[in-house]
Amino acid sequence: QVQLVESGGGLVQPGGSLRLSCAASGRFIGISAMRWYRQAPGKQRELVAIITVGLSTSYVDSVKGRFTISRDNAKNTVYLQMNSLKPEDTAVYYCNADVNINYNIKLYWGQGTQVTVSL
Repeated sequence: QVQLVESGGGLVQPGGSLRLSCAASGRFIGISAMRWYRQAPGKQRELVAIITVGLSTSYVDSVKGRFTISRDNAKNTVYLQMNSLKPEDTAVYYCNADVNINYNIKLYWGQGTQVTVSL
């Protein structure tokens, strides 16, 4: 069974920083794309950032220049460095990953971690 476990959320003041981590564990051959999503209260879940196995990245416009997605393939872990945080970044942040299990690609989600940006 594959598990994605996020960590690093919390309460931070506007302008502050947080670093989220998402580690994959279990039996699998490898992981291709990894992503961070977020869902604010009353809003739809949105894609925040994506990173491919070749380390290509893409971001939603609202976080460009402030957030950085990275990964450590040896640790099967994806990170989201969030700087210059704004109250509108408040949301539950989820990671997901395309996991290669016996040459079948399956999508797995983490449980989510709360990020609150407030005075």
